[in-house]
Amino acid sequence: MNRLSNKVALISGAARGIGECTAKLFANEGASVIIGDIDYSKCKKTAKKLQKEGHDCLAVNLDVTKESDWKGTISEINSKYKKLDILVNNAGIYSTVPIENTKLDDFNSIISVNLTGVFLGTKYSIPLLRNSDGGSIINISSTAGLVGNSGSGAYGASKGGVRSLTKYTALQHAMDNIRVNSLHPGPIETEMLADKLSNLESRSASESKIPLGRIGTIKEVAMAILFFASNESSYITGAELAIDGGLTAQ
Repeated sequence: MNRLSNKVALISGAARGIGECTAKLFANEGASVIIGDIDYSKCKKTAKKLQKEGHDCLAVNLDVTKESDWKGTISEINSKYKKLDILVNNAGIYSTVPIENTKLDDFNSIISVNLTGVFLGTKYSIPLLRNSDGGSIINISSTAGLVGNSGSGAYGASKGGVRSLTKYTALQHAMDNIRVNSLHPGPIETEMLADKLSNLESRSASESKIPLGRIGTIKEVAMAILFFASNESSYITGAELAIDGGLTAQ
């Protein structure tokens, strides 16, 4: 039996990587999937492919930093489906620039996408989730939101904010039967880390720090997202799950 039958799911940052993989997985599990991203053309291609395979899929032009985009997206979902069961706040940008060298505009940009985007998505999805008798919000944070490292600062701050916001949202909306959890991937084979991982020395250095000895895959993250989206996690809210090969267990 499909784990997401009759459920409607919205995924931000779904044009590629973890978001795209999650969209395809959700569709195969029976969900109606709304694919949102600033790369609208890529979203449409993915949606068209899924539709040809017999899935219900809708592409939306979604800049997570724009309140108007969230309002428009939620309005479109309400018009077409009359409900929303799952929100995956996945959109994000990455930075390794140390704090001292980070420009204010760059800091604000990272916070805007990675944290404000989660806030806006949550804010505007909650009424529709509540009207659907509850549902699940999955916020994609990072191991950088759990522990510090020698690079970045802005990225870690944004992801730490996602972790905290997740817990506040979970407590405030438990009575609405809206579950809210955060996922914290470590190094994953994505386009975001492609340059770093293409360098054999950098890859080896990263893998040497991971107890399982390898970089994770987007499918492994998507499967964890599926767990939190499904009824299999019905008694879990306000939790955080590290998907990092044991990196943060050390």
